[in-house]
Amino acid sequence: MSDIIRRDPRAEWIARNRLHPLHAAMQPTQLSWMGPNGVLRKNVHGVGFIGPNGIKRIDRSGEQQAGASKRTASVAVQLPLHQVAAPAFYIAVVPDMVGGRLSSHDRDLLGLAHQLAGTDGAVLAVVFGESKETAFATAGVDRLLLLDSQGYAPEQQVVGLRAVDNQFAPKHWLLPDSRNGGGELGRRMAASLGERPATRVWQVKDGQCVGRAGAGLQDLAQPVPRLILAAVECAEPVSETRHEALEVELSTDAPRCLPRIEDLGAVDVDPAAIPMAEAEFILSGGNGVKDWALFHKTAAALGATEGASRVAVDDGFMDRDRQVGASGTWVTARVYVAVGISGAIQHLQGIGACDKVVAINLDPACDMIKRADLSVIGDGEAVLQALIAAVDNWRHGAKQDAA
Repeated sequence: MSDIIRRDPRAEWIARNRLHPLHAAMQPTQLSWMGPNGVLRKNVHGVGFIGPNGIKRIDRSGEQQAGASKRTASVAVQLPLHQVAAPAFYIAVVPDMVGGRLSSHDRDLLGLAHQLAGTDGAVLAVVFGESKETAFATAGVDRLLLLDSQGYAPEQQVVGLRAVDNQFAPKHWLLPDSRNGGGELGRRMAASLGERPATRVWQVKDGQCVGRAGAGLQDLAQPVPRLILAAVECAEPVSETRHEALEVELSTDAPRCLPRIEDLGAVDVDPAAIPMAEAEFILSGGNGVKDWALFHKTAAALGATEGASRVAVDDGFMDRDRQVGASGTWVTARVYVAVGISGAIQHLQGIGACDKVVAINLDPACDMIKRADLSVIGDGEAVLQALIAAVDNWRHGAKQDAA
């Protein structure tokens, strides 16, 4: 076997990023240190490895100590596998899947489903339409059911959910109480089943679910019903286990219903009119942006929602409602492009739920570069001009192809 040490860039990035959930697991264990009186201290719990069942084993052969100097951040962190071979019952979850991927709201919902399932039940995720998600296993999905759906078709989706209800008989139905479709679909499902749902639920504990009432100023507690429409942060998302995410199918095709709603397709929306918390593509500027006219032009060319760091807002270049971070707006964009932002801890907290972060900066050692999935080291103005030129060329080529 070759002695060449292979590098894993992603693992190294996790080891550098103190905000990543696996950051602590990627840190090297300190096996010995010199005490204050000059006595060498040893960590008896630091020598070992995680077994296949998640149990730490002690290695007394000396093999691991000898090879410790060759260890790098490329050590894979394998989460313990949670399996439910024969589920006693199912907890059905219908995530929003905005853009074909799980949102932070969806992950909170799966965390709540995992609590309700316990050790005997299984979490069944029902996904409509095309799915681009690859992390169902680490999100807490035991069984995965993919159903066809195109465009806005809530009536047909309710028919599909009724077919799932007849076959799997879930103990509870969980849907996000959101404006992305989950709230409407859950209420349609409740009307179809003739059941009264619990809405805006933010906590389920001791057989009681607590939801917001009175314009959000009061809490309403009630016994846990079969149909739950949960709010954001209703539970902690699953992070310490991985699940099977076995695909299942309906025994019979869901019956078709007569469509009474016609989907006319998507319409163009002004990116500036999209609230920061709901934007999927954000172009954010910081102290490193010198030409703000070019920044606005780039955002218009890309069709991105504009954001800014606190420094840029304090300097008057952007409005206060455009501020991103713990002291501004927490964002969950699919793509977040940071131009000239060094990456203060409050800003990094605000973008913690973003899927992909692209950093454009002159300083390769700044925290934003460490956080980013893709980094461009260079002058921001030159990069923005290149982006505008690339978009113009792509659109011009698309028009020629259409002609």
